Amino acid sequence: MQIDFSDQTNQLSEEDLALYEKLAQFVAQKEEVADNTELSINFVDNAEIKQLNRDYRQKDEVTDVISFALQDEAEGEVAFHMEDMPLMLGDIIISVDRAKEQAAEYNHSLQREMGFLIVHGFLHLLGYDHLTEEEEKIMFARQNELLGEFGLER
Repeated sequence: MQIDFSDQTNQLSEEDLALYEKLAQFVAQKEEVADNTELSINFVDNAEIKQLNRDYRQKDEVTDVISFALQDEAEGEVAFHMEDMPLMLGDIIISVDRAKEQAAEYNHSLQREMGFLIVHGFLHLLGYDHLTEEEEKIMFARQNELLGEFGLER
C-alpha cells in the first residue's frame, strides 16, 4: 500500500511519521486492503481543518479528523476500476493542534491520539461509520482492537 504523508505544520518528527506509516500499513493488512491501494494522510493546523470542515461539511468549527473517500459510489453509480491501476482510497486530514488538545484532555500521549485519528479516518475510508448507535459500537470496537494489537492503547 502506498501512503503519502504531508505535514503542513512541520510539527511531526521523522520518528512520528515512521510510526504512523507503520500503523497505517498494519491497519491495511488487518483490513485486507489491496497492495495497489493508495491514500494520503495530511497533517494541518486548526485553521485549515476548520476551513475544510466549513467548506465541505457546512460545519464552521474545528474538528480533529476528516476523511474524503474517493471510492464512494453515488446511488445508481457503477464502480469502475482497472486491475493494473492503483486504487485511490482517499484522503485523511488531521489537525495536529486538535490532536494535542485531545491528548492532554484524555491524558494520553500525542502518538496515541494521532494513532486513534489515523485509524478512525482510515476506517471511514473503508466504509465504517458511526451515524447510528450500532454502527458506532462496531467502528469503535474495531478501532480499539486495532490500536490494542498495534500497541497504542490508552
